[in-house]
Amino acid sequence: LLALALLAAYRLYLRWGMRSGPGGAARQGEAAALPRMKRRDFSLEQLREFDGARNPRILLAVNGKVFDVTKGSKFYGPEGPYGIFAGRDASRGLATFCLDKDALRDEYDDLSDLNAVQMESVREWEMQFKEKYDYVGRLLKPGEEPSEYTDEEDTKDHTKQE
Repeated sequence: LLALALLAAYRLYLRWGMRSGPGGAARQGEAAALPRMKRRDFSLEQLREFDGARNPRILLAVNGKVFDVTKGSKFYGPEGPYGIFAGRDASRGLATFCLDKDALRDEYDDLSDLNAVQMESVREWEMQFKEKYDYVGRLLKPGEEPSEYTDEEDTKDHTKQE
């Protein structure tokens, strides 16, 4: 029950928190100044470059999908409460409601040890991120080759999200 209450509170915070608070509009303006990212796939190493510190763009992965959460830099930036997820695969941390660095893996995480409730939570988080942020590609498994995306696919998907 407590976990569900925390999940609900976090979702409300994400949904409404960006609309208020000092500096929220300025951060959104900075994020809006960045051009849309072209679709591509990422290895874990490539994803880590987009942590908001080394690069102003902030990406994170959920359930094998990479999202551009730059417009949520208030939350996912280096000083944000969920900055630990920036440039990382956030799936395990979201599934277990853990914001501790130990909850995240430095190597590819197939999530195979998560139980059914935790996997359902990951899928719900994925849907939340799809609604709010731009999907920019897949998180590659070790040895997996990236997909070739056409400009037409990229444009079609961005138009569909708006």
